[in-house]
Amino acid sequence: MNQAPARLSLPAIWNMSFGFLGIQFGFGLQMANMSAIYQFLGAEEGDLPILWLAAPMTGLIVQPIIGYYSDRTWTRLGRRRPYFLAGAICASLALVAMPNSSTLWMAAGLLWVLDASVNISMEPFRAFVGDLLPEGQRKVGFAMQSLMIGLGAVLSSSLPWLLTNVFDVGAHGEASSNQIPWSVHLSFYIGAVVFLLAVLYTIVTTKERPPADMAAFEAEKRRTAGAGTAIKAILGGILDMPKIMQRLAVVQFFTWLGLFCMWLYFSPAIARGMFGGEPGSAAYQRGVEWGGVCFSTYNGVAFAFAFGLIALVRKFSARSVHAVCLVCGGLGLVSVGWWTAPWALLISMVGVGVAWASILALPYALLANALPAERMGFFMGVFNYFIVLPQILAATLLGPVVDRFFDGASMPVVMAGGVALLIAAVALLGLVPKDEAEVAA
Repeated sequence: MNQAPARLSLPAIWNMSFGFLGIQFGFGLQMANMSAIYQFLGAEEGDLPILWLAAPMTGLIVQPIIGYYSDRTWTRLGRRRPYFLAGAICASLALVAMPNSSTLWMAAGLLWVLDASVNISMEPFRAFVGDLLPEGQRKVGFAMQSLMIGLGAVLSSSLPWLLTNVFDVGAHGEASSNQIPWSVHLSFYIGAVVFLLAVLYTIVTTKERPPADMAAFEAEKRRTAGAGTAIKAILGGILDMPKIMQRLAVVQFFTWLGLFCMWLYFSPAIARGMFGGEPGSAAYQRGVEWGGVCFSTYNGVAFAFAFGLIALVRKFSARSVHAVCLVCGGLGLVSVGWWTAPWALLISMVGVGVAWASILALPYALLANALPAERMGFFMGVFNYFIVLPQILAATLLGPVVDRFFDGASMPVVMAGGVALLIAAVALLGLVPKDEAEVAA
């Protein structure tokens, strides 16, 4: 049904991946600042997981649906690009509104809108690589996405700190009626512009190929039309996952459980534990901004390490490289609890950055060549179930765990995230045979 992909030049792969810079810019602002925004609006640390629940719940619902319908879409903009554009417009509007939230539930509702919009843009980008690149270039395509993600996250995570400490705009935070600092407001406004422009760049510079047999494509689209058919196909597809996808799902589950522990609690942990601040205080804000610098550091490491990732997987198995990277990330998060000086956290972030570069590329490279081309978008969406399910688990359980067992302290949860990454590495080596991984990759 689809034309065989032709090899693309490196600049063309850059163009098709550039939109991910904008997507990650918005996502990075969300990851680095939402816990702090909630606390500026009055949330306690035990409240944070349930307030974050909107993000994974949205992914659970949106991603397979977008994947299913993008497989069956063809317009003047192509197959995946209409979803890039719609998601970018909605996400940009949500980014503008988020720092103007006046209540906790307004912020939680906007997070729901923002995360749904990010998913609408992000999910088809994974399938975009499978659509436009031949099997031999897909590792390069996913690694290029990893580069863009790293660059976007570096810029977005450090932006509030830069605006306060370099451009001296953070001092106006107290003038905000909801106490969300002006540096955060301005960061989100900049993020809205970057998100939209980066996605538009990919839409303008990268063309999609129409189905080889348009009549057959339209006939299949009519045959599978209707919500009932879609629901049946989605549920059936979940039960019909390729074998390597089932095995990688376990690895993804523990990987993203560890990451969510970090994203959810890292900034509050160091703002209180290292900087001795309480929400609303200057010390707390300094801690949150330093948390953004730490996030920027691990994303910067991921950006740099992605350049060497392709060389590594050419020499060693993708499975082995990914396992070693997960160990680096696990040790990085466990070590966060060892330090007393804020600067030392940057050492831990090196390990996290190595893992992050691999997480963004190698599981998808292992998976993509094992998926049927005509269902690429759908299965990529289903694969993301094993990203959002651990997040839902964390969002529902971590709050009571922090309150009951750690007396409100969140640093142990960050360290537990490191243990989860180590479990993911063991699962990868134990469940995915080397020969099967090599064939898939």
